Amino acid sequence: MPTNVRRSTRIALWLTSALALPGVALAQTVPPTEVAAADVDEGLADIVVTARKTNETLQDVPMSIQVLGQARLDQLQVQAFDDYVRFLPSVTYQTAGPGSARVYFRGVSSGENANHSSSQPTVGIYLDEQPITTIQGALDIHLYDIARVEALAGPQGTLYGSSSEAGTIRIITNKPDPSKFSGAFDFEVNKVTDGEFGYVAEGFVNVPLSDKIAVRAVGWYDKDAGFIDNVLATRRFPVSGILATTAPFVEDDYNDVETYGGRIALGIELDDSWTITPAIMGQKQRSDGFFGQESGRAKKRQVAQFNPEFNTDDWYQASLTIEGKVGDWSLTYAGAYLKRNIDGISDYSDYSYFYDALNGSGAYICDNAGNLVSPNQYIISKPRFTKQSHEFRIASPADKRLRLIAGLFYQRQKNGIEENYIIDNIADIITVKGTDSNIWLTKQVRVDRDYAVFGELAYDITDKLTLTAGTRVYKYDNSLVGFFGYAAGFSSRTGEAACFNTDGTTRRSNPAGTPVPNTVAGAPCINLDRRTKDTDWLPKVNLTYKINDDALVYATFSRGFRPGGINRRGTVEPYAPDVLDNYELGFKTSFADNKVRFNGAIYQLDWDDVQFSSLGENGLTIIRNAGNARIRGFEFDLNVQPTTGLTLGVSGSYNNAKLVTDFCASANSTQDCTIPGPGGAANSVLAPAGTRLPDTARFKGNAVARYEVEVRDGIDAHIQGAVVREGKRLGDLRPATRAIVGDFPGYTTVDLSVGFKTGRFSAELYGTNIFDVNGQTSRSVQCGESICGDPDGVTASGGIFYTYVIRPRTIGLKVGTKF
Repeated sequence: MPTNVRRSTRIALWLTSALALPGVALAQTVPPTEVAAADVDEGLADIVVTARKTNETLQDVPMSIQVLGQARLDQLQVQAFDDYVRFLPSVTYQTAGPGSARVYFRGVSSGENANHSSSQPTVGIYLDEQPITTIQGALDIHLYDIARVEALAGPQGTLYGSSSEAGTIRIITNKPDPSKFSGAFDFEVNKVTDGEFGYVAEGFVNVPLSDKIAVRAVGWYDKDAGFIDNVLATRRFPVSGILATTAPFVEDDYNDVETYGGRIALGIELDDSWTITPAIMGQKQRSDGFFGQESGRAKKRQVAQFNPEFNTDDWYQASLTIEGKVGDWSLTYAGAYLKRNIDGISDYSDYSYFYDALNGSGAYICDNAGNLVSPNQYIISKPRFTKQSHEFRIASPADKRLRLIAGLFYQRQKNGIEENYIIDNIADIITVKGTDSNIWLTKQVRVDRDYAVFGELAYDITDKLTLTAGTRVYKYDNSLVGFFGYAAGFSSRTGEAACFNTDGTTRRSNPAGTPVPNTVAGAPCINLDRRTKDTDWLPKVNLTYKINDDALVYATFSRGFRPGGINRRGTVEPYAPDVLDNYELGFKTSFADNKVRFNGAIYQLDWDDVQFSSLGENGLTIIRNAGNARIRGFEFDLNVQPTTGLTLGVSGSYNNAKLVTDFCASANSTQDCTIPGPGGAANSVLAPAGTRLPDTARFKGNAVARYEVEVRDGIDAHIQGAVVREGKRLGDLRPATRAIVGDFPGYTTVDLSVGFKTGRFSAELYGTNIFDVNGQTSRSVQCGESICGDPDGVTASGGIFYTYVIRPRTIGLKVGTKF
């Protein structure tokens, strides 16, 4: 039976069986709902969300959503990406510092390294209506004057598209309000254990310009104290005997971060039916130093780096949202242009040292006079990213028995990649042409294009039973062109030697040939020019049964995908899309006059043709389709208001994620590791079926308790405690490599806060990570497996491992005023 027929039959049987089981419920996860002091007698407050691109209360949406509203974001000391992800049980992440986060939902991770020319993310991120998903790491947006953060678990393929394979995060800002003038200012000072002082200043103002027009302006400055020490160390390069030292760069707490930016939006109500909201948001973030601790150091939070390090992440997004009605139908246009420039310097001395020790490469690192020079290497990075997106959609009246939402979508992402690998004072013959002292250059242009038609149709079969069916027909068209590699004088196989001639030969085989036209400015020639495209469709089916006004159950099948792409080593074939099928049962319930809410979900995710990235020859990222995986899990959320002023919340997720086919060293269409790979390449099993997927704990959860009380007329006080548990995560998909790099131990953090507010003023003393847990989020090594060990990770890898850790204990004082 063909695969698509088997899958369709399985979907139909699964939905039929699910609806035949009256005791099975469906799911959603929401961290503790915020409750205003004035509303405590009325139970837990309702939250309005727009996950299905229309306004709905959270408890009425038959899907798994985790929401942090504005009050909860403030209460949990949320200011950046790392802060809010902690309280989303279905979401995990890895990061090597600000602006580099890789985000995962429900255990859907194979160990992606977020390289600029690797796979697109499995999780989409939106700012209001516009996508801000980027290839090289999530934007580290400072969160202030934010209405809510919505985390949509599971494939969101029909409404959100290609990079929402496993889920979508939406950051919803507060909009201009023409009904009143308002504003706020907030200030904070904090002290980090093993670090210095940090400072935050934030403010917004909402100014009505007329009864139909208002402007809202927001600004922030945030100085995060460093906590990693760069310590004194020396190393002697084996071939030359030249000594390198960290002495010029020794500094305590040297990974400080400075962030400032703003947002301004204009709200125009043309009439009772039409509104226009142009907005622009921008941020500049400079992070100094390194954010990992070095394995083997006597003390935690120490590292030895032999070159200066910093990173500036400068971006802005201009957006336009137009909403209106034609008759009873709603129309929406959402467009945006995002520009992101990153400039950085990073140490790459480990790579030079271990490459020299194992391969004797230092014998080739000379100046023009033939004298050996220090192989000490560093990287100057200058990626330039732009993204434009356009979506137009229509929606039928929400009060009809038959409802439709449909739209068109287009986006184009362009990543101008520039990575300069520099060894000072090297000879001209081994310097990449057109550079000052590059031993290696990556200069490429990556373009990812997405086109889609999408829609969902909902029909109320009865007053209690609703059927929703949706689809997205998509096309992607992705290309990568440019240069990577060494100078012709250093390598006779790669880099300049591999550049193309117009007759199909390379410089290596035909030095006298005519070079192909150079279309990438700054590249010495072109040795990579590939393109891949595909068209397909994504289905979704949902059945919802509303038991009463306080309870519903649902069953969902949904599919997400991630586009295929180009390997930057052009001799390696492009990788294919991977696809995620989601079978989910869920429930949402409220009890005791809305003072108890219990929501949950169980699900199975079938992940086919998993895209797996690893370091190959010359440390280049190689992406292959690694076989198939399955994730089985559940999510839950319980919120209780047992008495006036007291709210309790517990939420968590469990994921059992593993391969269901062998992962082969050389991919083939059947994932049979006994069959040779392309060109007869030798094959072997790198990870057998049953191997657990990396990066995500089996269990993640949190508990929050908050008590608010009026201590005297006009003065309200509060005390709050929060506990977050992150379980053990595996370090790599391949067991042999995992034995080298190790795993990430589980850890638990505790936060406490106490404060008061009176009229316009508020003050709060807080502590995060009270017990100063040194939780690990990710790990890296400069010396890749194919350079310092076996390409399959079978032998021990040379190199030093760096572990990136969570922020140490931080004690802070916040004061603010509203007007």
